[in-house]
Amino acid sequence: MRKLVLFLHASLDGYVEGPNGEMDIGWVSYDADLEKHAKEILSTADTVIWGRGTYQMMHSYWPSVPSNPSASEHERNHAEWIEKTNKIVFSTTLENVEWNNSRLVKENIEEEINNLKQQPGKDMVILGSPRFAHHLMQLDLIDEYKITVSPVLIGSGLPLFQGLKEKINLKLIENKTFDSGAIGLVYQTIR
Repeated sequence: MRKLVLFLHASLDGYVEGPNGEMDIGWVSYDADLEKHAKEILSTADTVIWGRGTYQMMHSYWPSVPSNPSASEHERNHAEWIEKTNKIVFSTTLENVEWNNSRLVKENIEEEINNLKQQPGKDMVILGSPRFAHHLMQLDLIDEYKITVSPVLIGSGLPLFQGLKEKINLKLIENKTFDSGAIGLVYQTIR
C-alpha cells in the first residue's frame, strides 16, 4: 500500500511559515546538504498532493525554470521531476488545473486519499501545503511525517501542527543532522 508522506520545513519553534505568509520561508537552512535530502525524499514518490495555494504558487514558478538561464542545476532537476510527476490538487474553489499531469479533486477528500493509497506506485508526498496538511492530520490520513527543522526561532507564523482534536501516536524511524545545523526527522504514524 502506498503511503501519504508530509514533507515540510519547520523552524525550531515550530513554524512552517513566517508571519508574512506562504512565501515567508527564507529562514529555512537550505543548502546542498538539504537539496540532497529533499531529492532522496522525492525519489520515493511519484505523486504530489497540494492544496490550492501551494499548487498556484508552484505552477507560477516551476514551469519557467528550464528556460531560466540563472536557474541552478538543482532547480532544473527539480523542475524536470515535478513536470513529469503526477500532481493532485485538492480545492473547492478552483475550476481547473492546467499543469502537465495534474488532476483536480473538489470533494470527498478522505475517500480520494484512501483510494489513492490502494493504487500501485510509489508514495504520495504532500509538498508544502501546510494548511491542507492540517486538514489531513485531523483526518488521520498522513502515514509519515518528514520534517526538517532549521536552527532558527522566528517567533510567529503558521504552526506545523494546528487543529488536532485527537492524539496521533508517532514512532521516530530516522533522524539526521545536516551541516547547516538543521535536523531531518522522519516519524511514522502508529495506528
